[in-house]
Amino acid sequence: MENSYLPSVIKQVNYYKKLGDKTLERLTDAQIFYKPDNSTNSVAVVVKHIAGNMLSRWTNFLTEDGEKSWRNRDDEFVNTFDSKEDVISYWERGWSCFLTTLDSLNTDDLETIIHIRNQGHTVTEAINRQLCHYSYHIGQIVFLGKLILKENWKSLSIPKNQSKTYNKEKFNQKKTKKHFTDDL
Repeated sequence: MENSYLPSVIKQVNYYKKLGDKTLERLTDAQIFYKPDNSTNSVAVVVKHIAGNMLSRWTNFLTEDGEKSWRNRDDEFVNTFDSKEDVISYWERGWSCFLTTLDSLNTDDLETIIHIRNQGHTVTEAINRQLCHYSYHIGQIVFLGKLILKENWKSLSIPKNQSKTYNKEKFNQKKTKKHFTDDL
């Protein structure tokens, strides 16, 4: 597992980024700022939170606490973007920080202790924590996209009522070892 963990995580992270990317691509400027009600965040605000978290957690990852003094988490839940382009630019900035840091790690780093709000985590634990956190919020983005686009939504995975066809195609292939995202 030691040699497969980081490559697997990087593939998984890129998969979740792709889900977010595809949802953002489908939404107009107005749709990206849509809020179903006052207690729900828009896609833009969820993006702001994810990217803000990434910048805080993954900047100087091995040497500084993951909750940076410059981070204003509460402000992440207030829209300050003017356009879809601004939202996507910030989204990319957060992902770039995260992916660059993941790419710089090696198996010797996995048991290193890092801190988030003074709580010690191994690098493996910190990666798992953030992978779960980001996938949770990307699920929100995808759900909001589906809610907004209604019947114009195109599935990002196996379309409804297509499982049998999908499985038939998969089981007609030779068994191989690969990551499930390799076919996306």
